[in-house]
Order: sequence, then C-alpha cells, then structure tokens
Amino acid sequence: MANRNFSMIEYFNRLAEERRPVLTFQGETKADWERWREQFSAKLLELCGEWPQPAPGGLNAETIYSCDEGDFVREKVVIDTEQHFSVPAYVLIPKDRRRARNGKLPAILCLHGHGPYGKEPVAGVIDPNRPELAAHTASMNYDYGAEMAREGYLTMSPDSRVFGELGDGGNPYPGRDACNVHFIRGLLLGVNLLTLNIWDMMKCLDYLQSRPDADGKRIGAMGLSWGGTRTAFLAALDERVKAADIICYLTQFEHFAIREANFCGSQFLPHLFRYGDVADVAGLIAPRSLLVESGVYDTCFPVEPVLRAHEHLRRVYRAAGAENRLHIDLFIGGHQFHGPSAKEFFDRYL
Repeated sequence: MANRNFSMIEYFNRLAEERRPVLTFQGETKADWERWREQFSAKLLELCGEWPQPAPGGLNAETIYSCDEGDFVREKVVIDTEQHFSVPAYVLIPKDRRRARNGKLPAILCLHGHGPYGKEPVAGVIDPNRPELAAHTASMNYDYGAEMAREGYLTMSPDSRVFGELGDGGNPYPGRDACNVHFIRGLLLGVNLLTLNIWDMMKCLDYLQSRPDADGKRIGAMGLSWGGTRTAFLAALDERVKAADIICYLTQFEHFAIREANFCGSQFLPHLFRYGDVADVAGLIAPRSLLVESGVYDTCFPVEPVLRAHEHLRRVYRAAGAENRLHIDLFIGGHQFHGPSAKEFFDRYL
C-alpha cells in the first residue's frame, strides 16, 4: 500500500512533474527560434480548433450612444462577431490629439479580467448608484482603458463571453462557474471557448481598423489577469497587434493550473500543456514589442513561477534578436495594473 495513491489532486500533480511540453522553446540561435516559431505557432493554431464564420453582412457596427466625459468622448458600440453572437464595447476617444498622425489616433484594445462587471471598470465607468463598482476599480487600479485614453490613445474595451453584458444575468448557474459550463458545452460541439473569445477580439481589431479616426497600423492590446490571457493569445495569433501589455498573467501552467487549479474553462485550450507553456504562447509575439507587468505580492500568480516564466520568455526574445523589445516590470504590488511602465511602453512603440 505504501506506493499507492488515492488522490486525483496528487495524480495530476505527478503527471505534471513527469511531463514537459514537447514544443517548449529550448534553442539559442535565430535559426532555432525560426524553426520553433513555425512549429509552435502551427500547433497553437491547430489546438484552437474550429473558428467561427464572420457574421453575414460583416460587423454591422452600431453606435448606441455617445457622451462627453471631459477628457474623452465615450461611445457605446455593438458589433456582430459571428452569425449567432454580438459583442458590446466602450470606445473612448481622447480630446488630446497629440498622438494623431494624419488625423488618426493610435488605438489600444483594453481587455478586462474576471469579475462581475466585465468591461465597465476598465473603461472607467462611474455609476453613483453602484459604489461597489468604484471600490472594485480602485482595488486593482483597473481603469486602464480610461487612463490610456487620457494619455491620448483611442481605446476599446469589449466584454468577453460570460462576463458583463455577455453574462446571461450574472449568475445563470448558481454554484457553478459559467466559464466551465460553456467550456464543456463547446467541447461537445467541437468548439473551444477561448477560441471564441480570441475570435471576438480579432473582430474588434477589424472594427478599429474600420474607424476613420483610428490608425489601423498602430494598434496595441493590454489586459489584466483573464485580460492578460486574451492579450497573450490574441497577440500571438494576430500580428496586427504591434505592441502588447500582459498584466499579472505570465506564469507557468504547472503551478497555476495543475497545482493550484486557479483557472476556468475560458483560459486554456485542450492539450496545450502537452506542447507549450504560458511563456511559449507569449514568445510567439516576438519580435514585436511586449511588456509584462507582474506584481511581487500577486496572490493569484505567486512570484517564483512568474520569475521562471520571465526567464523563459527572455530566452525566446534573445534568440529572436529582439531582447530590446521585451520589457518586464516586476513591481511592488499585488494583482493589479501598475501603470507607469505601460504609459512609457506604448509611448515608445505606438
């Protein structure tokens, strides 16, 4: 009986110790990086599975309302991302035009994390009837969509599936995680929930490129936590993202997903850890510009596996000859948007 195990938790921990991703980056040279990038990007695209089809008639973008908020104009917009789905978003248009070129502003797709409010805190929504929204925003310095608009960027903050206005009332399955319910539904139908969210973000890029006031060649992406997940995967798969800021997400699958079970069905693709780790996904952004913000006291993603992921990512960028385009901000703080490094980063690269 001494060597027998009855714990499923320990079972998966042992599997994770024994297995290492077969396509994780292990090279040193530019040629190593080029071969790895071709192989791993093809595998990641394969793991995404079936992609949706565009909505008939295209995005069918509609502006619901527009209002003046002092430093910027807020628009509420809705786009059709596929035949059976539409996505609402806030677009913040800065009055400060110093970053405009030929009348067009650089744009940043600002993606929210987990939580009951979806896009609202990121877009700096202030509702006097909901003081808890303000407290939630302040706790994570969460209004980076509004902050970057004040810095002169046109920002777009959409809801992701299962959150905000896409949350079916907020708690459709009491006692269960809606992400997990829809993840399982999708598997039955051969569709991955993360793939659907990546697709929606790609359609947001289409929308930004369609706007006459946005510079389609100067688009960035940023997001905290689950927003960092989408930022990493979107930028890895879509080169229209010229600069990306992954906030409090870059870590290792073995720690946060296997050992800590700190994940949900929105955050990963089936079989992904057989082939690569979080830093490998982020490494596909190379040689484009990447900022990684990580809090020393982040309880969601403890610092030890974060530092290991940082070093792995540095090896990828070094081999790609783009180490000077990778910026890592290890700041004194928790699970939150830091701020100063992001403003310097986007000022430099957008």
